[in-house]
Amino acid sequence: MNTVKYSVPNINCMHCVHTIQSEVAELAGVQSVKADAGNKQVEIVFDAPATEEKIKALMADIKYPIAG
Repeated sequence: MNTVKYSVPNINCMHCVHTIQSEVAELAGVQSVKADAGNKQVEIVFDAPATEEKIKALMADIKYPIAG
C-alpha cells in the first residue's frame, strides 16, 4: 500500500474536490482519495496496478495538474 500527498494549485472549491475524488477513485488500484480545497492538497492511497505516473497523468487529464 502506497500513500502519496500532492499539492494541486487548481483546487478552489468543493466541486473541484468532488471531481478529483470521483475521477481518481475510479482508477484501478486506488483505495482512497482525499482532496482538500483549503490547503490545495490531495492524498491518495493506492496499490498496483495504480502508479504515481498513472495518477499524475489522470490528474492532468481532468485539469488538476500536480504542482512540481
